[in-house]
Amino acid sequence: MGHTATAEAGSGGLTATEHRLANGLRVVLSEDHLTPVAAVCLWYDVGSRHEVAGRTGLAHLFEHLMFQGSAQVKGNGHFELVQGAGGSLNGTTSFERTNYFETMPAHQLELALWLEADRMGSLLAALDDESMENQRDVVKNERRQRYDNVPYGTAFERLTALAYPEGHPYHHTPIGSMADLDAATLEDARAFFRTYYAPNNAVLSVVGDIDPERTLAWIEKYFGSIASHDGKPEPRDGSLPEVMGRELREVIEEEVPARALMAAYRLPEDGTRTCDAADLALTVLGGGESSRLYNRLVRRDRTAVAAGFGLLRLAGAPSLGWLDVKTSGDVEVPVIEAAIDEELARFAEEGPTAEEMERAQAQLEREWLDRLGTVAGRADELCRYAVLFGDPQLALTAVRRVLEITPEEVQEVAKARLRPDNRAVLVYEPAEAPETAETTDENEESAK
Repeated sequence: MGHTATAEAGSGGLTATEHRLANGLRVVLSEDHLTPVAAVCLWYDVGSRHEVAGRTGLAHLFEHLMFQGSAQVKGNGHFELVQGAGGSLNGTTSFERTNYFETMPAHQLELALWLEADRMGSLLAALDDESMENQRDVVKNERRQRYDNVPYGTAFERLTALAYPEGHPYHHTPIGSMADLDAATLEDARAFFRTYYAPNNAVLSVVGDIDPERTLAWIEKYFGSIASHDGKPEPRDGSLPEVMGRELREVIEEEVPARALMAAYRLPEDGTRTCDAADLALTVLGGGESSRLYNRLVRRDRTAVAAGFGLLRLAGAPSLGWLDVKTSGDVEVPVIEAAIDEELARFAEEGPTAEEMERAQAQLEREWLDRLGTVAGRADELCRYAVLFGDPQLALTAVRRVLEITPEEVQEVAKARLRPDNRAVLVYEPAEAPETAETTDENEESAK
């Protein structure tokens, strides 16, 4: 195993060490003896951007299949063993990665490592038609519950498709389409596992009340014999021009409780100083009830009941600034849109005030410290920076980088990017309720 000592400058006293197994698995350890718990986080460098046309949703489907048993753990055993030991667990899929994580009592750490290693090394032994069909149905139901059958549920999917052109690796979202989920075969799933679920395509972090030497010995014992795989294709290029060049707009008529204006602005890639500046700009404009848009639309004009502006950070493609405004009463969307454009133009012209800058930096600092302050949050961030940027140590100095951004940088990115010709817009208009026939007095009497 290789070993790299942590540079502690700007890390707030947090430390991490890096190691690599002979099969390519990267390991990051961070001791924290404040509470007797340990977090295990495993990031695989695979997400929806790695999928091909006709097989969207496969990365997310496979996230579910990873909980369907492996050579030594049958059926729902992964959940049962972790929860029976007093731990918690889950997994998620994004455009750029799939992750699995457990938080355990410290004395149960070995169990979590064994479970993750067993499914990394032997999932194909348990993957069959029954588990495939079971989880295909689970994912399709998840899509119905979170996307298709809730108000504004397809907004994320629609805006993503508008913001990234056809054929772009981020054009589709991780949930995938119903048609592609139906088309996925058992052999598709097996090939996907062989390609992406290999130790040399993963980062394992362990954070908490751990003995590093013993933890490394367990990791070598359980993961060290898993074979690497070198057949992973390079992800498609996600680069795009800095601005869209024109506004893209779609109007949706659905049964929604209120009119809504949603927009996605093309912003700098994650891991850059300009992305941090954009994050601060969106925080000043729409990050909470002290923001400019909330004060203007909700408090002052009373034309909206909710207004938010946040950043979806992406490393392999331009990030997106997500604007979400729900109108008040019968207010029309053009009224809202005019006020938003006025506020964005004023911000681009004047930049943030000293007070706004201080508040936004404090807000982002608190959010970062909240993540790094828990063993699970720190484990996730260490994996994120290792997978996406090649250096887990960057997670420990992220707060410092945010605090170094100047008001001039915030103004500059707002002027360059928060423009009408650099956004995809989604407008929701409530569909008219179907007319119902009037009930006659005779029918009323017969119903009594």
